[in-house]
Amino acid sequence: MAGKKRNADMKKRLALGRTRSEASFPVALLRAALPKDYAEVLRRIKERIGRERLRTVLAANAAMVTLYWDIGREILDRQDKAGWGAKVIDRLAVDLREAFPDMKGFSPRNLKYMRAFAAAWPNKSIVQRVVAQLPWRQNIALIERLNDRDTRLWYAEQTQRHGWSQPILCLQIDGHAHVRQGKAVTNFALTMPPAESDMAAQVFKDPYLFDFLGTADHRREVEIEHALMEHLQKFLLELGAGFAFVGRQVPLEVGNQDFRLDLLFYHLKLRCYVVIELKAGAFEPGFVGQINMYLSAVDDLLKHPDDKPTIGLLLCRSKNRLVVEYALRDLKKPVGVAQWETKIVKSLPKELKGSLPTIEEIEKELGK
Repeated sequence: MAGKKRNADMKKRLALGRTRSEASFPVALLRAALPKDYAEVLRRIKERIGRERLRTVLAANAAMVTLYWDIGREILDRQDKAGWGAKVIDRLAVDLREAFPDMKGFSPRNLKYMRAFAAAWPNKSIVQRVVAQLPWRQNIALIERLNDRDTRLWYAEQTQRHGWSQPILCLQIDGHAHVRQGKAVTNFALTMPPAESDMAAQVFKDPYLFDFLGTADHRREVEIEHALMEHLQKFLLELGAGFAFVGRQVPLEVGNQDFRLDLLFYHLKLRCYVVIELKAGAFEPGFVGQINMYLSAVDDLLKHPDDKPTIGLLLCRSKNRLVVEYALRDLKKPVGVAQWETKIVKSLPKELKGSLPTIEEIEKELGK
């Protein structure tokens, strides 16, 4: 009996060993005999899976935001028709969390956000087309910080287009990006094809806010440039989506003379270089001739045949709009001129400035 058992155990171990070997042998064989196009096929499949996973996440987010709007709309209707108050919403939160313990987002606070969300966006088609594509945190920021519906829609569309996170969205709102975008004085309409000029005009703003530089009085261009490079990430954020940093003090040799560009960028959407010249003082017409020469040199020395013509941006401490328009009128190269500021309050629109207290009023309030 003992011998038969040993033989049975031996056969079992041999069978197990063959199974393990056979399990590993085909894998090694397949790895050694992969077809030449296998890597490319694998890459495409992985990309497809990645896209589908992202689409699934976005679809789930859109469904959740739409659900929140429906709940908020229901609460609003009950408030109007049945006089629901805060206590009813608190009870609703308890019952929903009890019914769906595995779901988050049914706190009294969030239900009140849903109500505010539905009130802020009464048109469900806009919610489905734009707002539902944004994460809930961004939607909360929009309804908390903005009262005007058109302005809120502008920021929602920009957030969807550029993928702004909630902190960046708040930063853009605080900087009043909607009143600055596309406001730089340019000659793009005269120097670029219509579709390209419209796109380029919307890329540049006026003024540019460099609040991250602090209150230091930068009197020399090199000081400004150095300070911007110390805050390059914030500088890129203020420039806007699409700008890729190429270099600072980029050397150019023209006619056996050496010149240096203050800052050189490449814009991924416009498909062109962007030369930025920094000026510590007011705009002067002579600046245009200088940057015009730089644009010609970049087009000849750096531009790839597939690139669009280089664009110039003059950032000045101040400017006279009419003088800038005359200086750019007959220029053949695309150039924009904008101001840069370190005080965010300077950029506020007139209707907001009127609501702010003056220095005299503040001093009076403080008893000075």
